[in-house]
Amino acid sequence: MPPAAPSGAAAVFGDRLLTATRFVEILADTGVSHGLIGPREVPRLWERHVLNCAVIEDAFPKGAKLIDVGSGAGLPGIALAISRPDLEIHLVEPMQRRTDWLTATVTDLGLGNVTVHRGRAEEFIGVLSAPWVTARAVARIAKLARWCVPLLDGRGTVVAMKGRSAQEELDADRRELNKLGLVADAVTSHGSTVLDEPTLTLDLTFQPKTRVAKGKKKR
Repeated sequence: MPPAAPSGAAAVFGDRLLTATRFVEILADTGVSHGLIGPREVPRLWERHVLNCAVIEDAFPKGAKLIDVGSGAGLPGIALAISRPDLEIHLVEPMQRRTDWLTATVTDLGLGNVTVHRGRAEEFIGVLSAPWVTARAVARIAKLARWCVPLLDGRGTVVAMKGRSAQEELDADRRELNKLGLVADAVTSHGSTVLDEPTLTLDLTFQPKTRVAKGKKKR
C-alpha cells in the first residue's frame, strides 16, 4: 500500500498534488513489479524518491528544456514534470521494459510536457540537445559528465543529484571535468523546508571546447 502524502508535498506540488499522489501509487504498484523500485522503498517513496527529486525544480528557469539521462523510474524527470508543468522534459532510458513503463506512466498521469526516448545517452548526440541535463545516481560525476555534456545545447548546465559526498566527488574528478569544458560549479541544497535531509545537486556549467578543423590553426 502506498504511503500517504507528507505535509511538505502540498508545498511542492500545489494543485498538482493529486497527480503526484497517483505517481506514488504507480511506483508502489507496477514500479515494484517491474523492478524499478525495491519493495522496501515503498514506505519512503515520498521523502526518499518523489519529493527528493521534485525539490530540485528550483534549479531550472521558467520554460526550460531539459533531458533526464538514465530516467529509470522517472526520477527525477516525471517528478519534475508534475511539479513544473512549464518545463519541457525528455526522458532518456536504454531499457525497453523501462521505456514501456515510462510511456504508460506518462500517459496515465496526462503529462503533455514529457517525451520518452529509448537508447543510451551517446546514441542521442546530434539528435537531442537541451540547455539543461539532469540525472540521479547514475554514475560518478566524471563518467556521468562524459554522457551528459555532448547533449548540452552549446553552453549549458548538468544538474546531477548526489549524496553527502558531492563536494568530495567534485574535487576528486575536477581534472577530468575541466577537460570537458567545465567553467563553473556549485554544490546546491534543495528542499530544506520540506525534507529532513535536503537534496544535494552538483550544478556544473560547461562550455564545450571549439574544435579546430584539420589543417587550420587558431588565430
